[in-house]
Amino acid sequence: MWSVGVTAVMVAVECLEVGSSTLNKAAMNKGTSDFVLIVYSNAFAAIFILLPSTFIYYRNRTRPPLTVSIICKIFGLGLISCCVQTCLYVGIGYSSPTLSSAIVDLTPAFTFILALISRMEKLDLRVQSSLAKSIGTMVSIAGALTVTLYKGPALVSMSSSSNLHNELRSPQKNWIIGGLVLAASSFFLSLLYIVQTSIIREYPEELMATFICCVFVTIQSTVVALIAERNPNSWRLKPDMELIAIGCS
Repeated sequence: MWSVGVTAVMVAVECLEVGSSTLNKAAMNKGTSDFVLIVYSNAFAAIFILLPSTFIYYRNRTRPPLTVSIICKIFGLGLISCCVQTCLYVGIGYSSPTLSSAIVDLTPAFTFILALISRMEKLDLRVQSSLAKSIGTMVSIAGALTVTLYKGPALVSMSSSSNLHNELRSPQKNWIIGGLVLAASSFFLSLLYIVQTSIIREYPEELMATFICCVFVTIQSTVVALIAERNPNSWRLKPDMELIAIGCS
C-alpha cells in the first residue's frame, strides 16, 4: 500500500512539473525574464513554504548541529541546483514544455551512469535489474536525441491565430538549442541527486538541508540574474501569467 502511495505522489509531481513548464513558457513569451523567474520562485519557496515548514517541524525537535563542512556541501548543492533551474528555464524558453517533458527522461540514464562512476551502483549484465537499467539508459538517450533532432508535424492541427499555439511553438534552430540546454539540465539534475544523497547520508535532515539549499540558490540565482538581465523593469512583478508561474514553481 505504501509503494502505491509513493508512486501516486511521484506521478502527481510529474504532472505538476509539466503544468509548471507550460506556465513558465507562456510567461516567458509575454516578456518575463527566465532568470528573474528563478530568483522569485526560490525566494517565494524559501520564505513562504520552507521557512514556516522548517519552523513548525523543528519546534519540538532537536536537529543535529550544522558543521562548516555540511554548509559548504549544501552551498555546492545549491550551485548545482541553480545550474539545473537555469538550464531548464532557458531550455524551455528556446523550445517548448513538450520537449522539456521528453528530455527529462534522460535524468534516470545520467543518474545511472553517474552512480556507476561514483560506485553507488554496480554493473553486472548477468543480473536482470542491471541489464534493464543499461537497456533503459540506451533507450532514453536514443529517444532524447530523436525528439531533439527531429521535430515532426503537429499532432493536433491548430489555426495560426491560436494564442496558445503562438506562445508554445519554437523555430527548428531554437528547438535544437533548447534540447541541448535541457539535456544539460537533466545531467545537472542527475548530479544533484548523487550529491544530495551523499549529503543526506551525512546530515539526515532533509527539510533543513532543502531550506538552506533554497536560500543559497536564491542568492546565487540573484547574482546570475543581475549579470544576465540588465533591464530593471524585468524585476517588476505583474499580477498576470508571471505571478501564476512563480506561484506554481
